[in-house]
Amino acid sequence: MPQPLADKVRPTNLGEFIGQDHLVNKDKPVRRMLESGNLHSLLLWGPPGCGKTTLARIIAKDAKRDFYYLSAVSAGKDDIRKIIGPLSGNSSQPRLAQSSPILFLDEIHRFNKAQQDFLLPFVEDGTIIFIGATTENPSFEIISPLLSRCQVFVLKEHTDADVAKIVQRGLKELRLKTKPSKSALDLLGSFANGDGRQALNLLETTVKLYGKVTINSLKESLQSKHLRYDKKAEEHYNTISAFIKSMRASDPNAA
Repeated sequence: MPQPLADKVRPTNLGEFIGQDHLVNKDKPVRRMLESGNLHSLLLWGPPGCGKTTLARIIAKDAKRDFYYLSAVSAGKDDIRKIIGPLSGNSSQPRLAQSSPILFLDEIHRFNKAQQDFLLPFVEDGTIIFIGATTENPSFEIISPLLSRCQVFVLKEHTDADVAKIVQRGLKELRLKTKPSKSALDLLGSFANGDGRQALNLLETTVKLYGKVTINSLKESLQSKHLRYDKKAEEHYNTISAFIKSMRASDPNAA
């Protein structure tokens, strides 16, 4: 199965990471944590496509920790047991913090109370360094005992400048014969609505379907893309707003 463009250009270190300067720049929390070697369990809270999974992978790589990825959409207690079992062993001694692997649980808000409770002892005794990612407010979706054992880092929606950098990275990987116009790139960025992954997915889809990135090819691709929704209908509003914004960006006579 072909590797998606978003995975091909995924940053592997903080130097390549785009956005979230308030967390990764010099003297900021994530960088200081890695420089000190003092890792602790985290909750990464932010909108889709802002870099939560990428940041978790970078933390694991920089800290030289084993990295286990699970999605709360499809995973359950048994999946956690398969990871935790070999780590726990039969020893009554706590695991050395320096060797604890990172368990990354995407969309942790999808886990119910019992499933979140199941994680607690392994977070407490240092069997794992837990990193959870969520698009929902942790205060409402994460049980208090687990929340109290994690530091919450808030990730922001990518700026237009961030998205432009991400798209340029994708274009470099694709090596197109015809360079997209600024207006086409502006249209792509407008529809991305701060979501770096969505920008790359749209770019990749357009190139696969039409072999080039133009205003017309983007519009055609937009019509075939699946729109993302959430239970509160916020993404429905955001997606429609972004679509209207992108259409206006490509039409100087639009109202």
